Amino acid sequence: MSAGFSPLFGFIPNSPTEYVLYMVIIWVPYIILIIYGQRLQGYAIMADVGRYLSRLKIDSEKSKGNLLGYLQRKGVAGDGQKTIEGMIQSVTIFPENMDPVGIVNKMELIIRTQEEHVKLRVREIMKSANDLERTAAINMLEIASALDMIYRVVRHFYLTTKKSPDGIYLAAQLQMILPSIVKQADAYLNAMDALEKLLPLGDAAGPLTVSRWMKDSQKFDYDDETVYSEMDYKGRKVAIIKAKGPGASVGKVDDALANLLKGPYSGSSAVVMIDAALKLEGEKSGDVAMGMGAAIGGIGTEKFKIEEISTKLGIPVYAVIIKESLLEAISVMTRDIAEAADQARNTILSLVETQVPEGGKAVIIGVGNTLGVAQ
Repeated sequence: MSAGFSPLFGFIPNSPTEYVLYMVIIWVPYIILIIYGQRLQGYAIMADVGRYLSRLKIDSEKSKGNLLGYLQRKGVAGDGQKTIEGMIQSVTIFPENMDPVGIVNKMELIIRTQEEHVKLRVREIMKSANDLERTAAINMLEIASALDMIYRVVRHFYLTTKKSPDGIYLAAQLQMILPSIVKQADAYLNAMDALEKLLPLGDAAGPLTVSRWMKDSQKFDYDDETVYSEMDYKGRKVAIIKAKGPGASVGKVDDALANLLKGPYSGSSAVVMIDAALKLEGEKSGDVAMGMGAAIGGIGTEKFKIEEISTKLGIPVYAVIIKESLLEAISVMTRDIAEAADQARNTILSLVETQVPEGGKAVIIGVGNTLGVAQ
């Protein structure tokens, strides 16, 4: 054996044949990895992506099954189920934004038209159901549609990656983001159970916070989805807005606010919005924070209109948020979030007392899906 020769696992070649075998064992795998290493890595990544894709397909099919099963239990069968199933893949085409002037109004019209179309079709199909059951079906339809879209988009990139000569780079990106996507998809699927049982979601933190004030006060309907009431707090006149519960709706709180600020609550000193907000990792669920600005999600049309009317009238907008994860926001409300409503109420009242003079006016908005939360 030559000087500097190191044995492999204690094996020392004693003949030319053994020496050749020794070199083959060392160098052949090394050469294979150099030549085919990236391709082998690509196969491993694609296999992992394929497993995630299968999970998404299962979630999508389960969501459709849950929706159709719910409809069947509510007396919908045959053509009605086929109609709903066809609506799962309906698309909403957003307006051209090359010239952004007026795009918010265009987008709002498209979204409102789509919402009204879905409500009309569901009402036609679920003739024997009540409004509460219809709102649950509409929200379940939205979840099934979202999961179907997620699955089809990921499948598109998966198949595109398999056809691309440089697909490993796209596959690696898919592999990195898919665990988060699958986690969100599972959360959406779990939300369907809460919708069917008409249980409050974590996103109902805002409506839950203000519902206690509205319980024993006179309510006024702004429209069929939005309600408001009034209360006096230490010499201050306060209007409270929320979506009409206990149906699964977010209401039109932006329009109701504009109507009040242009009418009986003109000259208000403050607008206070309470909503659930996604917490950062390491933060505790149910923590309450106070800030400035319009606390409302969605595609941005409601936020724009609230900011526009408040800026035009010079009314400051304050935000009170209850922190929670995405999974908590679309799952059955936890004890931590429900108990945080008491702290949020105290924070809101403190804001009203310090920012609104005696004899002044303020508007409080409970933002969120009001499923299971009456007023």
